[in-house]
Amino acid sequence: MEAAIGELVSKFKLYAGKEGSSSTLSRDELHKLVTAELPNLVENTDVSAIDALMKSLDENNDGQLNFSEFWQLIGQVADKHGRLHQ
Repeated sequence: MEAAIGELVSKFKLYAGKEGSSSTLSRDELHKLVTAELPNLVENTDVSAIDALMKSLDENNDGQLNFSEFWQLIGQVADKHGRLHQ
């Protein structure tokens, strides 16, 4: 499990480092991450779908996702995956 968590942290840092702060994901960085790493998360990864995802995760409404906010997404994906395989 530690290796999986390390991989998630590494992927977050990889995409967060593309523009702006290296400790947050912008909408564009989130879009790139979801498209490349979670292609089955959103059926249509157009701007409106990414905007809705960003809004649902961005607790402090700063237009960026910190790691704690991003972690919510990972929890949602894991929960969905777990329910599908019961």
